[in-house]
Amino acid sequence: MRNFPQKVRSKKLSSRVDLTAMVSVSFLLIIFFMVVGELSKPKTTDFALPEKDVCRGAIACIKANRLYTILLDKNDKIITYSGLLEFPMELPKEFKSGEKEIRKEVLSKKKEVNDLMTSFGKPKSGIIVIIKPSKKSNYGNLVEILDEMKIANIDTYAIVDDFTPEETKLLASN
Repeated sequence: MRNFPQKVRSKKLSSRVDLTAMVSVSFLLIIFFMVVGELSKPKTTDFALPEKDVCRGAIACIKANRLYTILLDKNDKIITYSGLLEFPMELPKEFKSGEKEIRKEVLSKKKEVNDLMTSFGKPKSGIIVIIKPSKKSNYGNLVEILDEMKIANIDTYAIVDDFTPEETKLLASN
């Protein structure tokens, strides 16, 4: 008998492919694109702008009874007034930083302005607080006033660094 060479059979390789790594990468890509899509959306801020009138200056269009100004000075002194200082609605009041009277004052002013604007038929027109820290005031006083704005739920406030001559005189006199 003749000895025929035997056919060499190749080994069958496993037909299963491990997709664990591909699934992990796919989920990471999906999460990445979801986060990028969410972060790339434009963010908007609501501004309490005055009604469309012909205005001269930023404060000319806003009713003075909505304005409440807080002046921060050295030695933890806080001076507040309503309306415009040239035509005050009441005499300026002085407070000391760290005392809770400023919170009571801000809350009462907010309620007073909201009641007034509701009686005018404009309930969404609330108080506008202008915070003016002087160069002599410290950073802690500004942070405290910003905390008071958050506690009193004041939506519209601004930090302004320019003083009118009347405000400068008021700070110098006290």
